[in-house]
Order: sequence, then C-alpha cells, then structure tokens
Amino acid sequence: MKTSPITPWAVALALFVGVGSATLAVRADDPAKPAAAAPKPALSVVTVQPQRSTLPVAVSANGNIAAWQEAIVGAESNGWRLAEVRVNVGDVVRKGQVLATFAADMAQADLAQIRASVAEAEATLAEAAANAERARGLQASGALSAQQINQYMTAERTAAARLEAQRAAARVQQLRLAQTQVLSPDSGVISARSATVGAVVPAGQELFRLIRQGRLEWRAEVASTDLAAIKPGQPVRLSPAGAGSLVGKVRMVAPTVEASTRNGLVYVDLPAAGAAKAGMFARGEFEIGQTSALTLPQAAVLLRDGFAWVFVVGADSKVAQSKVKTGRRVGERIEVLEGLDPAARVVASGGGFLADGDTVRVVASAPAATTAPVASAPLARR
Repeated sequence: MKTSPITPWAVALALFVGVGSATLAVRADDPAKPAAAAPKPALSVVTVQPQRSTLPVAVSANGNIAAWQEAIVGAESNGWRLAEVRVNVGDVVRKGQVLATFAADMAQADLAQIRASVAEAEATLAEAAANAERARGLQASGALSAQQINQYMTAERTAAARLEAQRAAARVQQLRLAQTQVLSPDSGVISARSATVGAVVPAGQELFRLIRQGRLEWRAEVASTDLAAIKPGQPVRLSPAGAGSLVGKVRMVAPTVEASTRNGLVYVDLPAAGAAKAGMFARGEFEIGQTSALTLPQAAVLLRDGFAWVFVVGADSKVAQSKVKTGRRVGERIEVLEGLDPAARVVASGGGFLADGDTVRVVASAPAATTAPVASAPLARR
C-alpha cells in the first residue's frame, strides 16, 4: 500500500501537544501548588453582645392641657359705665387687685342721699325718744292717759326702726359704691378679657377669665384596663406639642369611665411656670414600675420591609441575618423580645451595607455592660 508522507510540521505539533499535556498532569498532581484565594472581607465591623438592663415600665396616654380652675369675673351691678380697664390677657394678678373700674358718680350721689336720710331718721328718733321719756315720767302722776303714753312709746320704737332701715340702705349703697371697682377673686393669670372701656354692662356679664393661681393640669385619657396601675402621687412625663418635656404628678383618677370609649380621665398637676399653655394637646407616660430586659444599641437593629433585623457574626467570620422582635426604646438602646441568643455577637453598626452570608473582619468588640438601670425617660408599656 502506498503511505502518505508525514510532514515535519505534523510531527512538531504532536510533540507540543504531548509536552503540554504532561506538564498539566504534573501541575495537577503537584502538592506544592498554591491554594485557592480566601474570600475578601466585605466590611470591617465592631460587634456587641446583648446586655440585661432594668427598664422602667409606663402607660402611655393622650390628653389636653387645661386650667386647674378658672374663675369668671363679672359685673355685680346693673347699668354702670365701664370707665377704666387696668389688665389685659396674660397679666399676672394678685388677690384683691383692681382689674377695672366703673364710673362712680351715680353711686356716690345715691350714697349721699341715703346718708341724709339717715341723719333725718336720727333726728326723728331723738325727738321720739325724748317724748317717750317724758311720758314715762308722767305715767305715775296720771297727767297723761295710758293711750297717750303708749302712742309716745310706739313712736319711739317706730323712729328707731326707721333709723335702722336707713342705716341698712346706707350700707347697701356703700357696697354698690365698692362694686364700682372690679377686684380679682384670687391670684392667677388673666386668660380672657371682654371688658371694653365705655361699655354699659348689665349685672352678671363676664368681664375677665382668670386661671386661678396660674395652675395647669393635664387631663389624660387612659384605657380602663390601665387605670388600676395609676395612683395619686406617681410621676408623669409628658411632651406638649412644641413645648419640650414636662414632669407632672398625678393628683387624682376620675371615679368614672366614659362608656363609649372605655377611657377614664387622670388629672395630672403641672408646674406653674413652663412652656405649656391651656388648650395644648400632649402625649405622656405614667411610670408604673421596672422590668429587666435584653437590649441592644439602636444602631445594631435594622428596619427592612417592616421587620427588625440584626446581623450575627459566626465563628467563620460570616454574618447571618436574623429577624428579631423589638419592644421598648430608651435612650440609645432598644429592647429585644425574641429571636436573639443572649451570647450572640451582633454587628454594632453598618449593617445596612451587609448581606446575608457576607464575610466580615471583626476589628474590635464593645465591652459588655453590666446589668444596671437605664436612666432615661420612662417607656410605654406594650
């Protein structure tokens, strides 16, 4: 048979392929070959461990701020003209201070007339008393009949009664003259003013409103299930809208509950001086006790899709995303109710840049805090 000649190029190619295969085989079996590169850490993190803390328990409530007691100052006499108004809304007044004055011309004239009537009655009584005294002296002599003597004595008693009537009328007129000055019934703050100079007001018309002693109270609406835990004297921390934070004290719990809402009113005394104003809406919390809770820094807990998550670092430096149930918050810490081992190492911050299964480099661990009360605002009971 005739064979085809083998070209030098074919021989060279076969030798190259064989040498390459042998080389690859040797490298595959070489125990000194470098290992695969380790995964690069995604982030350098600081870990923390959950700690036990004593947290205050409180009942949350909403309500309005109102005056402790409000006094209405009105006109006591009818048909007098208002001559002067001395105070305005917001003024601090003391008990007995003059708030306004009425024109006193008519009252002074009436008082002068009554005093003249008193003087006339005194003169009449003096004459009647003298006649009665002479009649008593002549009674034994028989110069006057018994009827005449009785008339003189009756005239004396009548004159005395008329004098007392005129004196009583004079006292009434003096009271009316005193009513031309409108006096503050108590110390406090003027909250409303309807008095206008020159107005002729009827008796009983409101001129001013007064917050007695400047005292305010918070009327909190509390669920009937929580009323039993609230006692007079308990501290309350409330936050009026735009007025910062205030600390009050429970004065009393209402004896009844609203049937439609099943809420009861709790009356809380507020400091006399403060940014709170009557009519403000406020949220507050009643401190009712303390409990022990497992807590983490708030930065360690992430909110995703409406759930709370933490990243737990394992022994292989990989993080595992774990869903937890959170509770109360106080200061920089948050209570963890479920889903976390107390001995777990949790990424303290920066969890938003991590994904489940990422490798991290732990650079430090925050020191575990000892169990201690948390000094902060009270927490709402859930």
